[in-house]
Amino acid sequence: MNKKQKKMLRRILLAAVMVIVLGILPVAGLPRLVLYLLTYLVIGYDILKKAGKGIWNRRVFDENFLMAAATVGAFALAIYTRSGDYTEAIAVMLFYQIGELFQSYAVGKSRRNISALMDIRPDYANIEREGTLEQVDPDEVAVGSVIVVQPGERIPLDGEVVEGCSTLNTSALTGESLPREIQVGETVISGCINMTGVLKIHTTKAFEESTVSKILDLVENASSRKSKSEDFISKFARVYTPAVCYAALALALAPPLVQLLMGAAPAWGTWLYRALTFLVISCPCALVISIPLSFFAGLGGAGKEGVLIKGSNYLETLAHTRYVVFDKTGTLTHGVFEVDAVHHNQMERERLLEYAALAESASSHPISKSLQRAYGREIDRSRVTDIEEIGGNGVTAKVDGIVVAAGNDKLMRRMGIEPIHCHHIGTIIHMAVDGAYAGHIVISDVVKEHAGQAVQELKHVGVKQTVMLTGDDKRVAESVAAALGVDQVYGELLPADKVAKVEELLAHKGGKEKLAFVGDGINDAPVLSRADIGIAMGAMGSDAAIEAADVVLMDDDPLKIVKAIRISRKCIGIVYQNIVFALLVKFTCLVLGAVGMANMWLAIFADVGVMILAILNAIRALFVHKL
Repeated sequence: MNKKQKKMLRRILLAAVMVIVLGILPVAGLPRLVLYLLTYLVIGYDILKKAGKGIWNRRVFDENFLMAAATVGAFALAIYTRSGDYTEAIAVMLFYQIGELFQSYAVGKSRRNISALMDIRPDYANIEREGTLEQVDPDEVAVGSVIVVQPGERIPLDGEVVEGCSTLNTSALTGESLPREIQVGETVISGCINMTGVLKIHTTKAFEESTVSKILDLVENASSRKSKSEDFISKFARVYTPAVCYAALALALAPPLVQLLMGAAPAWGTWLYRALTFLVISCPCALVISIPLSFFAGLGGAGKEGVLIKGSNYLETLAHTRYVVFDKTGTLTHGVFEVDAVHHNQMERERLLEYAALAESASSHPISKSLQRAYGREIDRSRVTDIEEIGGNGVTAKVDGIVVAAGNDKLMRRMGIEPIHCHHIGTIIHMAVDGAYAGHIVISDVVKEHAGQAVQELKHVGVKQTVMLTGDDKRVAESVAAALGVDQVYGELLPADKVAKVEELLAHKGGKEKLAFVGDGINDAPVLSRADIGIAMGAMGSDAAIEAADVVLMDDDPLKIVKAIRISRKCIGIVYQNIVFALLVKFTCLVLGAVGMANMWLAIFADVGVMILAILNAIRALFVHKL
């Protein structure tokens, strides 16, 4: 508990003890009233102060006014009737403050959960000067500087490793505990913890543009984007509160006046008590507090699992997602090409791969890199001469003085060589050695491990249709879609074609049904923006993802899409439960209070009891790890 909560707890305990003692002491008359008023002020002075400020600032109708009016009225009624029973008024305020303490603790717990994400902000960066390490503020490190990150320290800025190798703990960003191995030449992002070796990192971004800054900004501003449910509750409270105040006033005055006009003795005390009970019951605390708390807890729970949702409005939209459209490369596949098969013609497999890797050794294209990885040995560039890259065709070179050509069927025909057709799905690299056809190599993009499972689980959570859009060859696209169980696939699309296809899908869906687009966040920004909700996949360090998407998944696992939807469904379910439960109990008790079948103790349950139960239910939105 913080200091404020501890102070409130002491006030609650003191007031409770005073009520018990006063119930035992044989005190009557004015001394009894003074002692009970003192107890009332101990527990309720802050509510009276807030109600007074509200009246002064012309914002009368809030829960503080309702509590103050009901409890002061209960005191006045006890004085008027000379009953000496001041316990109800104090009990109402006491239990209300218990509810407020409980709510403060619940919000604090939810906020601490989000604060765990805020801990990713680095406190300093190490700059090596004259052989010693100097700690400086990350804001002061210029782009292009070399920083040193020692074991146990948090990486303060995005950059590229120029010296050292280590293992990184990325759990603060991804929600996963599996460490990541890092070596020279690889990129690293701020917020990760260096676990083993010393790293020297060449910074590529200023601190305000780094991944950690963008994530912190996203988390800090998430609660400012309200959902339709929250807007409804805010509007409801603005109308509801003055309405019940006027209803209570009418309940206190109208029946006695009618009795007076009919010649009967007016029961002013009875109807005033009912009106005060009505006021206590009517307090909308359960709705006003529990609904935003449910969303806040949902956002915090999602963030802890590596699912960053930009606001409760997007959380609500995600819960109604019935169509999921995927990009292929980088989303369902790794975007990393690997040699899938080697079909050689009168030449050894290893020899064909060697010629291909050497011929492609000057290229940084992913396909060239995949050939070099498949070769598996160090490239001796001295063996390669006369490299010529032919745009849209491939490359020719001399390897050990022998002419080698590696490329598509156009390159083969350009050289007067007829390629052999390959029935495998993938990118086909045809090879010619010394003017003769030598075979071909099949290169395929690697499907992510959980991609197929993710597609199937999306259907289990109520997604009606899955669609894949890609710029790849139709045959490749259809093969991947069939392997994963995707319902529809469209290949050979330009970025503008993807937007047009998403708009077509949006036009055919139901009114309340939502469409989500899942992309890698780098070249899919237009589609991410156009969909009902854009989900950036595996977007650590991608500025485009954080800017364009509504939901950012901090690792490459497609199953996180399913988790994001399940989290949103759980959160929205809790919100609806709280709305229905609170309104049902409130209106039932209001009717009972108006007809005299509810006393102040039932009013306390209808107010504080319902609020505590709703808050307990809202806290469940934090626990999403096993979804």
